[in-house]
Amino acid sequence: MSIRHAILGFLSWKPASGYEIKKFLADSTWSHWSGNNNQVYTTLVQLHREGLVTVETVQQEKYPARKMYAIEPSGFDELRRWLVSMPELPELRSAFHVQLAWGELLGDDDIVDLLGRYERELEGQLLLRRELARRGREGPSRSPREAFLWKRIDESGMAALETELEWTRATRAGLFDLRRRTVSGGGK
Repeated sequence: MSIRHAILGFLSWKPASGYEIKKFLADSTWSHWSGNNNQVYTTLVQLHREGLVTVETVQQEKYPARKMYAIEPSGFDELRRWLVSMPELPELRSAFHVQLAWGELLGDDDIVDLLGRYERELEGQLLLRRELARRGREGPSRSPREAFLWKRIDESGMAALETELEWTRATRAGLFDLRRRTVSGGGK
């Protein structure tokens, strides 16, 4: 994910502080950003240096002053260039799949237990996403099209989790079947 373009996109929606942007990215179900807080602030400073965003220090009565960022016309131009560029394909590599690839080193019970824990984690994530979708989330909906696209993005994430959950269950069932056939002498 391009953190700079995610930030420009957020600022195209509304002016915000670095904290608000960081929280939005960290809490989103569609963003695959797993960076640290410094990335947001460093990127904001860079975008400001490049003239893509403005920054205004806002004094607050009971809190420290905060910096509010807003997108400039040149920032909109940069965002539009990125929006029409070739989309990246989804990342299909999975740390769990790498872990499972070397599962031959585990005993039958250990690998079945590993798949069971992964299945429960997927179920939990899916329940969380469904609940967030049910509650609705803060996000731009400047038009019916934008609201529709954000809803479809949420649905894509849930579909990916559902597919992985189905695959995990089928893998566990296949291992049970393989064990049954091996024990009964039906081959390896």
